[in-house]
Amino acid sequence: MALMIAVVTFIGVTAISLILWFSLGGTSDQQIVQDRLKAVQDVDRAVADIDLDLQLVRDEMLSTVPLLNRLMMQLSWSARLQTLITQAGLTTKPGKILLMSSVTALATYVALTYVSHQWIFALIGGIAGLAIPTAVVAFVRMRRLLKFEQNFPEALDLLGRAVRAGHAFTAGVDMVAHEAAEPVAGEFRVTFEEQNFGLPLRDALTNLATRVPLVDVRFLVTALLVQKDSGGNLAELLDELSRLIRERFRIRREVQIRTAQGRLTALILICLPIGMFFVMRIINPSYEQLLFTDPWGPTVLGVVALMQVIGGLLMWKIVNIEV
Repeated sequence: MALMIAVVTFIGVTAISLILWFSLGGTSDQQIVQDRLKAVQDVDRAVADIDLDLQLVRDEMLSTVPLLNRLMMQLSWSARLQTLITQAGLTTKPGKILLMSSVTALATYVALTYVSHQWIFALIGGIAGLAIPTAVVAFVRMRRLLKFEQNFPEALDLLGRAVRAGHAFTAGVDMVAHEAAEPVAGEFRVTFEEQNFGLPLRDALTNLATRVPLVDVRFLVTALLVQKDSGGNLAELLDELSRLIRERFRIRREVQIRTAQGRLTALILICLPIGMFFVMRIINPSYEQLLFTDPWGPTVLGVVALMQVIGGLLMWKIVNIEV
């Protein structure tokens, strides 16, 4: 009976989602182009009436579904999700991430209902499934920022050589955009295009620090803005910043070596209770059957899982030292 209810729920939600998609999301490409042209015209009229700084017009639609786009525009966390997607280097709309989260949550709930026949497990699994797409975006963002940080010193060296050779700073940024490795080249390309289209260099550098929330990038932007106001040897500044970043990498690797044993211990302590639970479930199912048959069993399992997550986060926080 529970399986039948879950299947009917899944089919009903899927049908309603498809109906809403085709009925409310049927905006043609021509209509989208007309809406964007109208937005550009409105911006032009506003700039003509009021003396504002020049801003670049971007596609800020949160979803291709009009109703969902209007709904997400009113929610504060939509902007944070858009920032997370931008920092991950993805072109996916936040509305698509939201729909994918709904699908994974429903699928996880149905699967756990069929396997465990416990609504509390299915509910917890559904909540966890709701966060899977966002977790994937966060993982992609973390890997992209790590790769950016690794290639950043070489980009600073290239920028310093361009300035020392007599090129303007913006020309050096263009050289980094064409010759550096990704994702550094892509971010510097966006910065160069922003200032090339009329955005002040200060604002373009600030946008770079927003798109790439790394300490090293903030150091670069701050140093460039201070040098722009007070003057100084820009090439020497870039070389010193590159040396500082490489020194931080050396210290970080040394810290990782010295904390390797602690990180391994934390990983074992985190995985051991979960592994023993499944091993005992296979070897002697009746030993743990009380946790599923007793009315307090799901509550105890939920509390234990929460304490396990908190303990794992605390241990991982202790052994991961920021440099």
